[in-house]
Parts: sequence; structure tokens; C-alpha cells
Amino acid sequence: MSEIKDFLALKSFARERFIDLDPFSFFAVRLFMERFDVLVIGTGSGMIVASTAVENGFKVAVVDKGPMGGTCLNVGCVPSKMLIYPADVVAIFNEAQALGIHGAVSSVDFKNILDRTRALVNHDSSEQAEAVRATPNLKWYNQQGEFISDYTLQVGDETIRAEMVFIVSGVRPVIPKFKGIEGVDFLTSDTVFQLQKRPRSIVIIGGGYVGVEYAHFFSGIGAKTTLIQRNPNLVPDEEPEISQLLRSELAKRMEILTNTEVVELRQYGASKTVFARNRADGSLREFTADALMLATGRVPNSDILKPEKTGVKVDEQGFVRVNEYLETSKKNVWAFGDAIGKQMFKHVANYEASIAWHNSVHDHKVVMDYSVAPHAVFTYPQVASIGLREAEALQQGYEVLIGVAHYRDTAMGGAMGEPNGFVKVLVENKTGKILGAHIIGPEASSLIQEITNAMNTDDRSYTPIIRGMHIHPALSEVVQNAFGNLTPAKSKRVNIDNSLSIGR
Repeated sequence: MSEIKDFLALKSFARERFIDLDPFSFFAVRLFMERFDVLVIGTGSGMIVASTAVENGFKVAVVDKGPMGGTCLNVGCVPSKMLIYPADVVAIFNEAQALGIHGAVSSVDFKNILDRTRALVNHDSSEQAEAVRATPNLKWYNQQGEFISDYTLQVGDETIRAEMVFIVSGVRPVIPKFKGIEGVDFLTSDTVFQLQKRPRSIVIIGGGYVGVEYAHFFSGIGAKTTLIQRNPNLVPDEEPEISQLLRSELAKRMEILTNTEVVELRQYGASKTVFARNRADGSLREFTADALMLATGRVPNSDILKPEKTGVKVDEQGFVRVNEYLETSKKNVWAFGDAIGKQMFKHVANYEASIAWHNSVHDHKVVMDYSVAPHAVFTYPQVASIGLREAEALQQGYEVLIGVAHYRDTAMGGAMGEPNGFVKVLVENKTGKILGAHIIGPEASSLIQEITNAMNTDDRSYTPIIRGMHIHPALSEVVQNAFGNLTPAKSKRVNIDNSLSIGR
């Protein structure tokens, strides 16, 4: 029965490509089909599984059309931060007048920034590729793969099969069906690194994490920047107070429109025009710029991979369905990373890789716990969060204590010119368990780590943060201060002017 099923699947695959496949050819393909112990689809965090499998004596295949390294290395977190850090430097310099330092940035070498970024990415990707090719029992299929039957993948002219499969196939930018989009040149987070010269102006559609990071970059290097967000809030997955303060800070350097939807795009010569409607009053505005960037979300690559042909179920958006052990609906097939659409951050995918591998080779299974997964948004000011938001904690029935502390109220904050920013923490009243934390301000991505570590202990207590000696003066004191200011929820909230208002 298995051979008949495989024959029908391969024949269907061949028919779609106008190839006639007879039974003799099928059995010839099956006879010479290369078989592996482990098949990994994707060379981002999937390489953690691939290398671990090789170290444990498994014969491993990796399928990825490349370049080697996945989204993070090639078009995601690594190159984007190499663009964003220079914009941070510009922003710090422009704010230095508050410290008595006067001057101006005379120019920004856009080409040098992009060339440096591309050089590092190409170097690291090439070195990884060479290492993979030189590793015994590890074979890289540098082409697009597609499932054609159970545990069986068609990769170019080759058919491969494995006993264990890990789907780490990633995502790609969403391209909305805006009216006129087919006639307009636009950038995405995948193609922005191809720019050769700085645009004088840019419109960015989308106010999520990617949108605000690139808005910070382009405004920082001197491009007139307009950000259009359909949702009423920027970074809508963050606490409302953080969204409000971030908008207030970014609006000093760019034009921001929220609750506004794009209705049409046009291009005249090299100029791009965006027509957008305010969702509240229906008013229509148009914006013209040298460049247009879409930052409207990500879509999974399951439509290309076709995991359903190996019995793997996907949700209505195409993300692979997994349980708490990262197992799919098909035995001996696991999935993680952006492909499952949980928390699409590189550090989360790396952690998921260790969980998936453990569960594939051990009888004792480990649950993937997303409640202790932090994330950061590298805009200016930085944003970092972990765990529950206030509304979520209250909705889930917790008796919540909230603590808030401002950067300006620390000695280092004063030394830095009293930057706008705060730490907000949520603690369960009865147990002292940390439920969540939210930070906006300088070094937020680093400050969140102390809270993350505490949340990864057995009792998740905030007590060690209160008791632990914090260097004075250092920004870490703002975290300790937040836990020292705990009061019942609904007794105070953070306003964007950094004051506390009593009562809601």
C-alpha cells in the first residue's frame, strides 16, 4: 500500500509538470532515492538540529534554496541591526545638546553602511555554506523542496526521504493587494539591502516591529520619513503606554499616521504616491516619496513546501500546527521557528530547536514555554517585553501588583539627560511570581534580561531582583526600582509624559 501511495503521489507531481511517469520509472526513482535519518528544511535555526544530529551519528539532509543562514543572517536581525545602530548614533548625537554638547552630523555615508552590512552577511553565509559542505554525513540540497508523499521531498530532479523530519521553512513578506501595486516599485525587509543610494524621502506602510525599526533607520540617516499604520496604535502588541510614548518620540523625527488605511498606489517616473484614508473620518490624503517600503507582516512558505502532502496540518493562515512539544499532526515530523507562527524571533527559534530535538530522541518530553520568551524592538527608544500585558493578566484572573519606575529617577538617567522611558512590571500578589515586564527607553533590550532570568526560575519570584545589589549608578537600578514600587493594579498607570496618574 505504501508503494502504491508513493507512486500515485509522484505521478501527480510529475503530471503537474507535464512529465509522464510510468511504473518502471517510479520504481527506478524509488530504488535510487537517497534516504536519510534526519531531514531539516531550512538553514536558519534548523542548523542547530542538523549539526546536533550529525554529532550524534545521524545521516542528515538539509534543504534550503539559500543563501545559507536563513532569515536572521541574510535579511533579518543581523543586517537590520547593522543599519539601525548608525541611526542610534545619529539620534544620540542629535540629543547631546541637553548635555551641553553642541554640533551637527554633517553627512551619513549610506553606501558605506550598506556595503559593510552586505560584506558581513556574505562572509558569514559563505563560511557557513563551506562548513556544511565539508561536514561528513551532512548534505545540503541548495534548491527549493516540495513534499510529494509521506516523509518524501522532491528537490529539483532528486527525491529524498527521511525517518525524521524537521520543518523550519520560515516566512516571507506579505504583499498586500493594494490597488495599483502591480505598477509600483517597492521595498520589503528582504529587498531593502539592495538599495544603492539613500532615498531623500520614503513612505513606510506598516507600524509593527519592522515598520518602526526601519522608520527609525531612514529618518536617522536623513530621509524624510512617513509611517502609515492601519491599526490605531503603533506596535499594537505592546502595552498601550509603550505604544503612546513610542509614537510621541518617533513623531519628533517623522510623520506618523495611525488608524489610516492605504487605498491606492501609483508611480510617476521614479516617484511613488500613496493614497491613504483616515478610518475615523474618511478623509483622504496622498503622500509622494522617492521610495516605498511595505512592512505589513509575514506569510509562511507552506504554500511552496506543501506539508499537507506528508500529512502535516496547517492553520487558516498556512502556519504549521504543532502541540506543546512542537510535534506536528504527523508522527516523527516536528516544526518550529517562523514556520509555526508563534513568536517569530531568532532567539525563540533557537530555543525551540533544542526543545524539538530533545523531544525527537527522548521519551521524556519537554514543553515549549512561551511565557518566558522575551523580545525587543530596536527602534529609538528601544522597546523590550516579556510575559503578560496588564489587560491579559487581569483577564486571566490574576490579582496583579504593578510597579513602575522612570529612567529619569535614577542617577544614571539624570546623567544621560533624563531620557523619556520607564519600566513597568506585573507581579502576582499572592505568590510574588513575575507575570510580565515592559520597558521603553535606552538599553531596554539588555535591561529585560535580568527579569527574563528571574522568570526562568522555578518560582519566578521577583525577590532576588529586589535583594540583589545593583551597581550605582547604572541603568539597571530602574528595574529594581520598578519592583520596589509595587501597588495593586488599577491604582496607577503610566502616561506618555512619564507621570503617574492615580485612579483609572
